[in-house]
Amino acid sequence: MAVRKLKPVTPGQRHRIISAFDTITERAPEKSLLRPKNKTGGRNSKGRMTLRYRGGGHKQRYRVIDFSRDKEDTKGRVKSIEYDPNRTARIALVVYEDGEKRYILAPNGLRVGQTVSAGKSATPEIGNALYLSDIPLGTIIHNIELRPGNGGVLARSAGTYAQLTSRDGKYANIKLPSGETRMVLTSCKATIGTVANSDHIIVSSGKAGRKRWKGRRPRVRGVAMNPIDHPMGGGEGRASGGIPRSRNGLPAKGYKTRKSKKKSNQYIVVRRGKKKK
Repeated sequence: MAVRKLKPVTPGQRHRIISAFDTITERAPEKSLLRPKNKTGGRNSKGRMTLRYRGGGHKQRYRVIDFSRDKEDTKGRVKSIEYDPNRTARIALVVYEDGEKRYILAPNGLRVGQTVSAGKSATPEIGNALYLSDIPLGTIIHNIELRPGNGGVLARSAGTYAQLTSRDGKYANIKLPSGETRMVLTSCKATIGTVANSDHIIVSSGKAGRKRWKGRRPRVRGVAMNPIDHPMGGGEGRASGGIPRSRNGLPAKGYKTRKSKKKSNQYIVVRRGKKKK
């Protein structure tokens, strides 16, 4: 994975850093795996705005991704590595022995022509999906299930990965990208490797208009609003907003919002650490 910094021939390109797209092998997506994607503009079924700063953007189509990897004991060949506008990671088109085509998250190091598989018969190699009970300890994994058969939900964005640290009975301890260590059932699946496109964190849009192409409208700071619109609004001149709060008055920057009696707390072994300054 690599990035490109453009020559500053226009103000919008002066600070723009884009992906080199050097790993993408196919421009046109697989039509059978496309679905329409409707935009809401932040409005609910009654037409009322429930989410601000969204609207517009280029028309997109959703790529159906196989997060569950439930096609077991069948080998598939990677046909292409493609771009997905709906996520930061790259996706790989896999053609199985019976002719079925599926998209999977492309791990770092996956190449066209490589064979991938899932299930008990799969080996712990890049792109293969195994049960946590069959993965060697210390292995780097991604696309981890929380409930057996429901599909992977953890470590799916570009450049992320988790690590299988230990197993105790029917649970496995996994260190997540946030630094949290969590217990997950060993009957859940995970895919071997790190999600590709790790340089996505370096990418810079360069101008506000490119955010509009992605469906993001300008975000207004709370201190720039009137008191009726935001708790941090109002004041004479450039007065600060006081205690950082949300629009509903909920404190920010350190205020814990997770419920102390949440049922899933029992599965968290080590909490995520604070960010280093």
